[in-house]
Amino acid sequence: MSLRLRLLLLIGVSLSLLWCGVGAWTLHDLDRQLRRTLDQRLAMSAQMVAGLMAQLPSPRAGALPSFTGIHAGIACQIVSVRGEVLLRTPGAPEVKASRLPLGYADQQIGAVHWRSYTVEANGLLVTTADRLTERDALLATVRWAAAVPFIAALAGSLIALWFGVRQGLLPLERLRQALSRRAPDALEPVDSRNLPGDLQPLVASLNDLLGKMALALSRERRLTSDAAHELRTPLTAIKTHLQVARITQGHDAQTALARAEDGADRLQNTLSQLLTLARVEGEFDWEDGGVALASEVVDLAARDAAPRQPERIAIGPSPQAQLALPQALAVTALRNLLDNALRYSPPGSLVRLSVWREGACLHFEVADQGPGLSAESMARATQRFWRARQSADGGSGLGLAIVAAIVERFGGRLALRAEEAGGLRVILTLPARD
Repeated sequence: MSLRLRLLLLIGVSLSLLWCGVGAWTLHDLDRQLRRTLDQRLAMSAQMVAGLMAQLPSPRAGALPSFTGIHAGIACQIVSVRGEVLLRTPGAPEVKASRLPLGYADQQIGAVHWRSYTVEANGLLVTTADRLTERDALLATVRWAAAVPFIAALAGSLIALWFGVRQGLLPLERLRQALSRRAPDALEPVDSRNLPGDLQPLVASLNDLLGKMALALSRERRLTSDAAHELRTPLTAIKTHLQVARITQGHDAQTALARAEDGADRLQNTLSQLLTLARVEGEFDWEDGGVALASEVVDLAARDAAPRQPERIAIGPSPQAQLALPQALAVTALRNLLDNALRYSPPGSLVRLSVWREGACLHFEVADQGPGLSAESMARATQRFWRARQSADGGSGLGLAIVAAIVERFGGRLALRAEEAGGLRVILTLPARD
């Protein structure tokens, strides 16, 4: 069921019930008031006739004037207490005085139903009466005259309701048409300047969703482009080494296979880094069950960065604190920093890792003894696939980009500082739990 039809049914039925209830109450009250007015007219007519009779000297039958031109539905009769009919209007029913109760009464005389009022005054019984058929006809006419405006008002209200709902939902219909005319890849925000205030939250949520979809699509396209760009070279190298191994024998073949294996390892590392970067940038809810203790993060990162030369990393004391981010991401960020420091430092040199807490943050400082970076290189170090000129081991160029993405997502900081005596000092700041 459409929103328009639902509104029309809900409001229309409620409005109809309200109008019908008010109309029924009004007609009932009008019927009651009209019947009371007709009864009062009967009583006042009888009392008026009785008052006139009191002014006549000793009224008797035949001495009173006759009534002419009286409507057939109205009757008046004057009877003495002895039962003698002194006066009767044309068409009035013949009723014995003993059968006339004082006050109001409903009587059937012959085939005609009457509503009468009898009053006794000065030895006379004065009766006035209305035919009930005449009364009912009058009441039906009044009811119809009162019902027609109600029916017209109800019909007008329903027409106004239809027009109002149609006009009120017109902005929503225009929004629907605008969205239906969009191309599948059109993810720009919807213009909400001319929309009513009630639709602003809806359009804001829609634009937020479109923005997230555009960002996700951009990441997907960038990942596809990066993969196509970065994987082409190692795949070509692996293919070349395998072809050399196939056409050679002995030491040359073994060397070609070893180089193909190195290329496969490098390709695997690049793929792993690309997937990690895509997860960090694309995951809205990163679930990790482990508690990120600073000491555990340091131990795991150092073990992964230098599994064969653990002595090259000098680790200072770590505070007993927890990080406010998943342990896997904290380990990945610190491992990438240590891996870069070991990669660009002279063989056998030490890489120093210091950890301290300051307020609501934990600081990880990695200092190496390598050639360092220029100011221009430090500005570009976090870009994807950027490699320093002195890089000779074919790194993926994604390590610092992943660290920067983790820092941006969880509100941390990454600072690179070149030492005057040589080397590079990198400070990774991550939020800590209270």
